[in-house]
Amino acid sequence: MMTDNFDRTPGAGRVRGKPTSPGLGEAFTPLHPEIGDGDAKPSMFSPLEPLRQPRTSPPLLDSSASGGGDCRRPTKTKSNSTQTPNSTALNLHKSEDVVGKSTLSVNAPEFYPSTYTYEELAYEDGSEGYYPPSTLADLVQEILSHLNSSPGSFEFDIDNITATLNEWVETEKTLEELVELIYTQSTSIPNFAYTGARLCNHLSHNLALSPASGNFRQLLLKRCRTEYEQRDVVVRGDKDTQKNFHSYVLFLGELYLNLEVRSPKGPPTRAAILLSALKDLIITLLSHPVDGNLICAVKLLKLTGSVLEDAWKESGKSDMEELIQKIENVVLDASCSRDVKQMLLKLVELRSSNWGRVHTASASSEATPDNDPNYFMNEPTFYTADGTPFTAADPDYSEKYQEILDREGYYGDYEENGNDTFDTEDDEMDPEIEEAFEKFCLESERKKRS
Repeated sequence: MMTDNFDRTPGAGRVRGKPTSPGLGEAFTPLHPEIGDGDAKPSMFSPLEPLRQPRTSPPLLDSSASGGGDCRRPTKTKSNSTQTPNSTALNLHKSEDVVGKSTLSVNAPEFYPSTYTYEELAYEDGSEGYYPPSTLADLVQEILSHLNSSPGSFEFDIDNITATLNEWVETEKTLEELVELIYTQSTSIPNFAYTGARLCNHLSHNLALSPASGNFRQLLLKRCRTEYEQRDVVVRGDKDTQKNFHSYVLFLGELYLNLEVRSPKGPPTRAAILLSALKDLIITLLSHPVDGNLICAVKLLKLTGSVLEDAWKESGKSDMEELIQKIENVVLDASCSRDVKQMLLKLVELRSSNWGRVHTASASSEATPDNDPNYFMNEPTFYTADGTPFTAADPDYSEKYQEILDREGYYGDYEENGNDTFDTEDDEMDPEIEEAFEKFCLESERKKRS
């Protein structure tokens, strides 16, 4: 019979246990048979709703056929919604007893896991959101991190930075420490050389402490000289040593461009000692022509080439010609990569074009079509009716331009007396268009009536 095969309710086989008897009332052994009914532990998940009964229940079986098992038709338990008022009051009384005996409190301390170590932060100034640095190194690190992340705020923050450093730097030892910290960070933080050089220039003029051993600028140049004297060794070092040396070279280039030496007799000048140092560094890089050294030389010359050449020309030296000759020899003889050789050739081409600088014939305020060949450079190009191009530089520009306006009818019946009278009369339609429009109107009217 069909009931012999369909001997369970839908979904009853989801928990697979061994049946003790056939039929609708089959029972399942628990997953942990050692746990009795009275020892059943509550589940960590919410219990599922009881399965619905089948729409057509199979006939009840005799108790003898099931081996004495309980084969009665299962009855649906009453839900909580059908509880009597007495049972509801009893449950409420039990809940009140539990709340009354609870040891929980809203004033209890915060809970932390056993593996968590809580440390109470103590601020020196009693503030809650800022912990002031305890050492000069922490202060400088905080300042440089801020300038590195927000270089655009340099002009706005530099006065406050200088005032803070003046409070910290009160001895010769702290001044030397400040120089070392700024130098180290400026040559180690990527892309910070420019901002670091600007900071060094400002501090060289605004730090109050100036001991007999040297002020900020003198100590900084002394620190740079220490690295400069090791150039022949580090240029042939390992990859990391060369990388640090390249950062130093580029920082020295930024320092030459930004560090001002003020004199009471004239305007500020650049540090002449850095001019000769940069030449020696470029020669050192070219003397060991590996890709890294050559790329560093190219970057340095792109950064400072025009300024270096102007300075050498003012003193009557041809040092730039010497450097360019060495670069051309490297391109011919060195075994560097093809891409690096292409960079060197582009550098030579850039120098031949005066480092990309263009000297105009006259100032823009004095420029006229007669003395400036680029006067009409940005003027638009127009075309006549036969396709002949012309610009504002052509003698017949006014007449040709007026012909375009007349041909296109831009101004209509514009009067020069200030009264704008444009022709607003609509053009007459073609006969075919007019006939089609009338048919359209008649058809629309017929559809509205129908």
